[in-house]
Amino acid sequence: MNTITFLYVFGAIGILDTMYLMYHKWKGTDVACIFFPKEWCHKVQYAPQSKTFGIPNAVAGFCMYAAILVLTWFYTAGAVALWPILALVTVGFLFSLYFMYVQGFILRAFCTWCVISFINFSVMFIAVWFF
Repeated sequence: MNTITFLYVFGAIGILDTMYLMYHKWKGTDVACIFFPKEWCHKVQYAPQSKTFGIPNAVAGFCMYAAILVLTWFYTAGAVALWPILALVTVGFLFSLYFMYVQGFILRAFCTWCVISFINFSVMFIAVWFF
């Protein structure tokens, strides 16, 4: 796979991931917790750190993934340079890295869906910077 394909595939996975999280956030229901104890996902989902500047992290993540997909599409059409994609992917990766730190060292609990987002941004970061 080339870099553009990685961005499309993992961007789409990220959109689905964040839509699932947003749905449960707005409904006030718990997400399914795969691989981790259910209490961990609940703890992460309702932690004060689940919002950044008052915006739910899932909403911010959805916007980031959507912007990356749109910019990637424009890039393939030759309408935009690569650097905005590099910038967004890097910011998304750094935020995901920070949220993994929060889960591991502050909350001491992990959410499957947050880990998926971290993996997505990690793959996209490696793809845009090293391939």
